[in-house]
Formats: sequence, structure tokens, C-alpha cells
Amino acid sequence: MTRFFSPGSIAIVGVSKRTSGLGGMAYLSYLLESGFPGRLYPINPKASEIRGLRVYPSLTSLPEVPELVIVCVPAAQVPSVLEECARNGLKHIYILSAGFRETGTEEGKRLEEEIATIARQRDLLIMGPNCMGPYCPSSRLTMWGAIPGRVGELGIISQSGGITQRLTEYTCFLGVGVHKAASIGNATVLDSTDYLEFMAQDEGIRVIAMYLESVRDGKRLFHLVREVNRQKPIIVLKGGETQAGASTVASHTGTMAGEQRLWEAFIRQTGVIQVLSMNEWVDAILAFYHLPGPRGKGIFLVGGGGGNSVLHADTCIREGLDVPNLSGANMERLRRIVPMAGSIAGNPLDLWSTFQDKACLAEILEMGYSDPHIHMIVVDRLIPRKVYHMPDMPDSTAEVIDFIKENRHKKPTIFTVESEGGDPDLASKGSVLRAQFCEAGIPAYPSLERAARALRHLQCYHARFGT
Repeated sequence: MTRFFSPGSIAIVGVSKRTSGLGGMAYLSYLLESGFPGRLYPINPKASEIRGLRVYPSLTSLPEVPELVIVCVPAAQVPSVLEECARNGLKHIYILSAGFRETGTEEGKRLEEEIATIARQRDLLIMGPNCMGPYCPSSRLTMWGAIPGRVGELGIISQSGGITQRLTEYTCFLGVGVHKAASIGNATVLDSTDYLEFMAQDEGIRVIAMYLESVRDGKRLFHLVREVNRQKPIIVLKGGETQAGASTVASHTGTMAGEQRLWEAFIRQTGVIQVLSMNEWVDAILAFYHLPGPRGKGIFLVGGGGGNSVLHADTCIREGLDVPNLSGANMERLRRIVPMAGSIAGNPLDLWSTFQDKACLAEILEMGYSDPHIHMIVVDRLIPRKVYHMPDMPDSTAEVIDFIKENRHKKPTIFTVESEGGDPDLASKGSVLRAQFCEAGIPAYPSLERAARALRHLQCYHARFGT
């Protein structure tokens, strides 16, 4: 299956002369924009040149056998394209076209069954139909999502093209690179289990994210996930959990969502990380991608102010984490450096100096790293603004990042950058600050609630598998 993600040549069947939504012309344009280094062959019997490239009337007329074929023609024409592929020795085929089983019509079902039959008889590997296809930044195969994307160690398998596209964009701007992503749509020939087995063997992938609505072979998925998840964390966003969601699945990929109680048993018995939203998915990916495994549930909350500290502690406890007292020696150290008025010496720690003084923050973090009761650290990073009467001073963010990078192997350390509330200037500054940390490989979250949930996923996984 490697050729899907690193082809040396691509033929695009169905490239029109003008761009009109998602289709052959759009894909050709994106491949050129991303700097795809291989050979591109647009197929259109009514054109001779598009975007400076020679256009061919058919696959048979090409000067070579391309390594990947992208099919962007109407559904009714797809079977004949597949037959032409088979006659010319083309085996790796990605079908963008929709109009099959997901339509709920007899004709759509018949066409999809014909695809399956041709693939079986002609020994074709087919991705799709009704999907966004393969994505691989290292190969400059980025026809959707972030272009040209960020190279990394995340693998993505998704039954939804839009969700896959959003995830590749989201992670790209938060410092997480993608090794390979597969938007698989109706998964008529190659199913999610085929891609999971492939990514399990790919040494370039450390973390796997999956969006599933249904699966054809539940038993195979169960055994694969249970085995692979021990070595590579699998973070699953499951669609179709509610009655409304399940009924929509049929018109999305033409499949039936499984019974919720079966999925719950699947999650429980495999230990896979289940998330319930796009934000929670990305938050968990950040944690598993960047952080070492914690050795316990104890969290040290640094900063946040008095009232916020109370709420933050409550949030962590509700997530099943602990907010323990520091050891006696560290409590003595805190009492010596924390002013009695306007601060809280303990855990949570309310100490204004941690926002302003890099040396003070480093001293506090060293206490957390050395404390046997503490296993993870969350630092609130305040955005300087007028309401806090913060004097003009050099931005210490770069120095703080350097310190964390030097010490992050000790214990998982993350930041929260609270910037919500409707102030566009605050939101903009918050996004920039968060991106600075994430670009450096330090997870930063827009709220303590999201940070705590991500750390809970991380802690539960490592507690189960002892890694």
C-alpha cells in the first residue's frame, strides 16, 4: 500500500479545463502548488493542455504506467475507468467520485458492487470511493488539508474527508506533523483494518488517529487494535453514537453504525483512547505526540489566580486526577518564597512572579520535577494586558520554552493559554502564544478543562500498559 502515499507518477482521470469545486482540476492545482516531484498526467479527451501540462485522452495513451490513478469522473463512468486501469496494468486506484452506496439508491448500490467485483477479479487496490484519498507531506502528496503540510509521525485513518482535512490543518498549525493520512470514504475494497495494519508496520508512525463510523470486520478490528494500541497509541473519534448521528451515517458512507453498547465494550477491552469531539481529538494527539508517560495521577497546578486555582483543582479531580500536597521539604521552600498576602503557597500554586520571572518559574518547576507526589505539571501562561497592570518587560516566552525543552523528559509539562471571552485582540495574542509553545513541542491548551482531559487520557493509557 506504500505506493498510495509515495507515487512517482500520477494520472488524474477527469481533469476539466476550469476549477469548479473539488475535482480533478482542483487536485491537479494542489499537487502543483505543493511541489509534487513526480510526473503528472491529466486525462481529458477534449483538451490538449492544462496548467502547462500535456493532457492525454486516455490512460492507454500515456507514455508510462503511472503508479497511482485518481478517478474524478461521474459514478456511472467509474467501472469503465477501472477496467481500463486493469488492462494497462494499473493497480493502485483512488476514487474521489461520489454517487454510490451512500446515495441509498439501487443504482448507487449496484455501481459500488460492480467496483468491488472488478477489484476482486482484476486484483486492484482501491481507496474509496467517495473520499479525499491519500495525504503524505513528505511525498508532497497534499491535495487537501494543509498544503504542503508538516512532516511528522502521526498516522490518520478516517471515513470522513472533511474531518480528515480539518485534522490535518488543525495539527499542522499546532506543531504536529503527519506521516500518512487516509480518507477512506465508503471503503469498498480496502477497509479501515487494512490501513491500520499498514500503519502499524510503518516505522515512521508513532501515534494513530482514527475516525470511524462503522467497520466491516469487527473481529479483525478488535484484534488489531488490541495488539497495535500497546505499541502505538490509537485515538478514536467515533461517529454515529446517537440515534441522529447513526441515521446520518447511512447517507454519509452508506454503512450502518454499530450498536453503542458494542463500541463501549470494544473501547473498554482494547484500551483504545476514545474522544468525543474534534477539539478533544486534537488535544489528546498533542499529549501523546509530545509528552512522556506519567507515573501517576498527581498534577501540580502553577498559576491561575485564587478563584481559578479552586476551579482548576475541582476540574482535575472530576477528571479522575489528583491534586496532592507537595512534600514537606518543597512546602517549606514554597513558604519561604511565596508572599503571604495575595498568593497561595501550595498546590494549586497562586504566585504572580511565575508570570513575570523566568527564574522564579524555573525554581517552581524544579520543585515539581523533584517531588515524589507530582507526576504532571500544568502551567498557566498569562497573556500580558492592561487589566493586569503588567509593566513593560522583555517577553520571556523563548527562555521558558528553552527551559521546558531541556527538562521535559523529567515529567509531562504543559501550558494553558486562556484567551477566550470575545476580545479579538486577546484571542489573537492567545493563538500566537499557544502556537509558540506547540511549535516547540510543548502542548498548550486554551483552557484547563481541555488540558485536564488530555492528561487524563495520557495517564489512563500509560497506567494500563505500563509504558
